[in-house]
Amino acid sequence: MAGKDKLQVGVIGLGKFGYKFGKTLVELGQTVVGVDSDPDKIKRAQQIFTQVYSADATNKKALEQLGMADFSHVLVSVGDSIAASSMISMYLKELGVPMVLVKAVNSDHEKLLRKIGADEVIVPEHHAAREFANRLAVPGFIEHLPFDKDVALKEFPVKNWENMTLRDLDITNRFNVQIIAVRKRGEPKYRYIPKASDTLRAGDTVVVMGLTEHLARLEP
Repeated sequence: MAGKDKLQVGVIGLGKFGYKFGKTLVELGQTVVGVDSDPDKIKRAQQIFTQVYSADATNKKALEQLGMADFSHVLVSVGDSIAASSMISMYLKELGVPMVLVKAVNSDHEKLLRKIGADEVIVPEHHAAREFANRLAVPGFIEHLPFDKDVALKEFPVKNWENMTLRDLDITNRFNVQIIAVRKRGEPKYRYIPKASDTLRAGDTVVVMGLTEHLARLEP
């Protein structure tokens, strides 16, 4: 069982997306159980995941026997099979899994999954295309935040804000954005949650969070 403060996450489908998702969670200290029917994928995941099972996840009885109903989150990432991912997602919701996350093939698949009851759906190709376009068009763009596609992080070198404190800048009220990190000139790492009294210098770098349209108006 997971520790009190840990998530207990199931990953059904151990291809590139599912494996990377689970591996990242394990590295963050979470309990991750993988499920697949491919021996090679199972062998790879066994080196990383908390536990890995060989099973046909389209069989509701198998999901019950694996104890999926006890998991807080389950990711369904079974390749391009719309029928399989939809069926598995439906079974997981019927078993009472609180948070079912599913990788969709396209927009129509996404709509179907949401009607079935999937709690979170991602179309990786759409997400990747959006992030790449923003990096190309918005210098300093880092990424959109997963909980809101319109909110992003952007990195700025300090120019016009030299010798000003964060309090003086008052960018939260002026631009509806927030500075969440500052990297001083010559330092390798960012300092997070900077103080209002911190003074910015030429050569410093700031990370700002806000709506993409608001970030585009900033000229630090």
